[in-house]
Amino acid sequence: MKKDKYKIVIFSHSTKYLDKTLKSTVNLANIVNGEITLFLIKKPFDVVREESQLSAIRALSHEYIETDKKIRDIIHEYSKDFGVPISYSCSVGNIKNETKKYIKDNCPDFVVLEKRKSTMFDFLEDNAMNCVLQHHRGSIFIANNDITLESKKLSMAFLNTGEKIKDVQFADSLLTHTQEPIKMFTITKNCDELDSHNVFKGTKTIDFVFEKRDDSFKNLSNYLSINNVNLLCVNRTKDNFNKKNKHSTEMLNVKDIIANLNVPMLFTSEHNYTS
Repeated sequence: MKKDKYKIVIFSHSTKYLDKTLKSTVNLANIVNGEITLFLIKKPFDVVREESQLSAIRALSHEYIETDKKIRDIIHEYSKDFGVPISYSCSVGNIKNETKKYIKDNCPDFVVLEKRKSTMFDFLEDNAMNCVLQHHRGSIFIANNDITLESKKLSMAFLNTGEKIKDVQFADSLLTHTQEPIKMFTITKNCDELDSHNVFKGTKTIDFVFEKRDDSFKNLSNYLSINNVNLLCVNRTKDNFNKKNKHSTEMLNVKDIIANLNVPMLFTSEHNYTS
């Protein structure tokens, strides 16, 4: 059943990259009709470096005031320019624990994480990505520091997609905004066993099939760039891409996809699928 508003939360631990993350997220919110909450998590060591309790209290107070002002200025600008409701909250603590608690208490539909220029997230150092995969059954959007998701110029592709993508709650909204043709990328060990079928009736698609080998992600990355893709959608299954689907396409590990592809990504909600 379609919701009036989808709840989108951005998990971040720095204001340094918020501009591009927010721009992509507000465009996503406009596509799926969502409202955004920014949840900023600071590790205690990043805030408190003094041994004295009084100095620690002062440091926390100063950090809160400074961070609050930065966030207010940033989200006010984006909320006003894009017409999307944005709220925020801050917390100091263990990133994994705070992430898990927020998901449990608020049950967001989308979790947004930031992809930095490094190979993997800084988040992964604290196992926050593992925490999101384990405790969040909704969609996961990976914002990219180099490529912004544009709702008015949405160029969408799907990776290793089966028939069940039609069951995604917001699929119609994505298809309404995207420029045709949609690109369909498949990485598989056995190209001969693939079914030729169009999961998007009445929508023009172009299919690309790659044999699974060491340079598969490099080849895929080049094709994503050549086709100016700014949103890659991936089916998210309960086993996190470890089994084969009925089209004999070997599912890919979510962390490998994030680490090797430089594009905004949307991993679909687990609870859209039947076991």
